[in-house]
Amino acid sequence: MAFLNQSGSRQQSKIRMRGPSGDPSDPSPLFDDTSSEVNNHGHGDVGKGPDAYPGQAFLSDPMSNLAMAYGSSLASHGKEMMDKNLDRFIPISKLKYYFAVDTVYVGKKLGLLVFPYMHENWEVSYQQDTPVAPRFDINAPDLYIPMMGFITYVLVAGLALGTQNRFSPEILGIQASSALVWLIIEVLTVLLSLYLVTVNTDLTTIDLVAFSGYKYVGMIVGVVAGLLFGRTGYYLSLLWCCVSIFVFTIRTLRLKILSEAAAEGRLVRGAKNQLRMYLTMAIAAAQPVFMYWLTFHLVR
Repeated sequence: MAFLNQSGSRQQSKIRMRGPSGDPSDPSPLFDDTSSEVNNHGHGDVGKGPDAYPGQAFLSDPMSNLAMAYGSSLASHGKEMMDKNLDRFIPISKLKYYFAVDTVYVGKKLGLLVFPYMHENWEVSYQQDTPVAPRFDINAPDLYIPMMGFITYVLVAGLALGTQNRFSPEILGIQASSALVWLIIEVLTVLLSLYLVTVNTDLTTIDLVAFSGYKYVGMIVGVVAGLLFGRTGYYLSLLWCCVSIFVFTIRTLRLKILSEAAAEGRLVRGAKNQLRMYLTMAIAAAQPVFMYWLTFHLVR
């Protein structure tokens, strides 16, 4: 028994002396003692050891902070210059005025476009030489109704073509682009006419786009009536809307185009007043023509 115990203790001592490689002569331990390395790293070495992220040294550099400040100031200056140049070509500040509408204004304006006969006061209200927002004055022009009218007209046209098995994305795109091109031609023609007649008015290009875009309301009414009641319903509703938009345009633009004539002398006023009146009637008469031209092929 003493011999067995003595041999067992010898085997255990051999196992303890073996290293990780299995070699008895290898004295290296199974695990490395890292307690001394942890103690050597104090709080003052934070950010300097191998665990520090690479950008920390860059951010702590004064030159990098100066470069970042210069870059932010340069970006803000570039944004300011871009806003100025953009506002020169696209008057964003003025566009906000034409979209200052609410639900009450939209409802009243749509009723005025379809039933303009009972309306009496057509003058735009001003506050300190500045026209009030459309939501406070039904006579003020806006771009919300023309824009939504254009989109709705394209959708209704697609519906009408679909009921006749003539719908395709290409035809719908041609319909939308055709309406947009005719609108641009109409506005450019009116601007050229105003220049040739030498009319000094406060009408802007955006105002002309708004007044030219109001006809989409009557076009939508005509096409929807044609889908519901056939060609008879289309012609009757479109005739009503054409007369309504003619009256609306005459009563609206005559205050804009003929406003200069009231301040001139009798000789000048008598010479140019007829041209301005003819121009106003021509603009108003063009609205029914475009309304019929852009909708007659949608109803069969």
